[in-house]
Amino acid sequence: MRDSRRARVVFGALLTAALVLITVGHRGGDSSVAGPLRQFASTVFGTAERATTTVTAPVSRFFSMLGDAPGAKDRIEGLMKENAQLKTKLAAADMNKGRAKELDRMLGLSGLGHYRVVPAQVIARRHTAGFEDSVEIDVGSRDGVRRDMTVLNGDGLVGRVLRTGPGTSTVVLLTDPGSLAGARLEGGNELGVVSGLGENGRGGNLIRLRLLDSTAPLKRGRRIVSFGSQNGTPYAPGVPIGEIERVDVTPGELTRTAYARPYADFTALDVVGVVVRAPDRDPRDSVLPEEPRKAVPGKKDQAKDKQKDQHKEKQKAQRRDQAEPRDPAGQVNEPDPAAEPRQSEGRD
Repeated sequence: MRDSRRARVVFGALLTAALVLITVGHRGGDSSVAGPLRQFASTVFGTAERATTTVTAPVSRFFSMLGDAPGAKDRIEGLMKENAQLKTKLAAADMNKGRAKELDRMLGLSGLGHYRVVPAQVIARRHTAGFEDSVEIDVGSRDGVRRDMTVLNGDGLVGRVLRTGPGTSTVVLLTDPGSLAGARLEGGNELGVVSGLGENGRGGNLIRLRLLDSTAPLKRGRRIVSFGSQNGTPYAPGVPIGEIERVDVTPGELTRTAYARPYADFTALDVVGVVVRAPDRDPRDSVLPEEPRKAVPGKKDQAKDKQKDQHKEKQKAQRRDQAEPRDPAGQVNEPDPAAEPRQSEGRD
């Protein structure tokens, strides 16, 4: 307390002296004898002012920030909301682009097979009583959808309509163990039945094909299409199903079993189409995707093949040279045709 009181007294005395000097200096002008004293006082008090400002400036800024904090917080929250909205719009735009592509592919496949379809979107995954793999789509009876209609997408067969409501329908997928569909091998009339395997089919990546004729040729890579039902229900003809990946050989069985990879990706179903009218004529294999073309060898490959052929010819020549006797000059020693007769005469 004593030190602080003394400091206040000293500070007051200095302040009084400064005021006196300023008054005298003002009256006396620059020629006043108090000029040096005034400069000294300015230096002392200027230093004290700068020191005080250095100490108090951060505190002043802190309290200023506290006063502006509510407004800054509101601005930050507003910017965060705008950022979230922009992200949502971008995600929706990307999703719409993806769906537009899927819709184009589905309509393209339907056009090739002359299937009349109602486009739909998968809105939920369902576990219907008696079925493991089923989905809900956003079209129903008021859209012309009926029970046992074919459902496809831009890749191939998806399933069939199990039941309908006014605005939604339940679709049983081809991968469901209780799902059965008539099938035909590409390029022939070998018929069979395709069935789902559920979780046993590697998460919907494989389906089972049983050929009715056990003697029919069946190998990996052959493609399958739907055989079709009467009036196109529950399955329209010619819809691509999948490609054989593995063949089981079981002697003595009346049927042959193979496992195929479906064209449709059942783990990522989105845009589908319900076939409300099947084609008048079976499209057969015309809807199947084009097979990948075999790579044509380029100039580099042709040059490598030429080098290999030249190397082989060189090796053949070396082996031929090693087999033929030669004289010191490098010429081939040909047998004397008169030598053998003379030897024969001598022996006689």
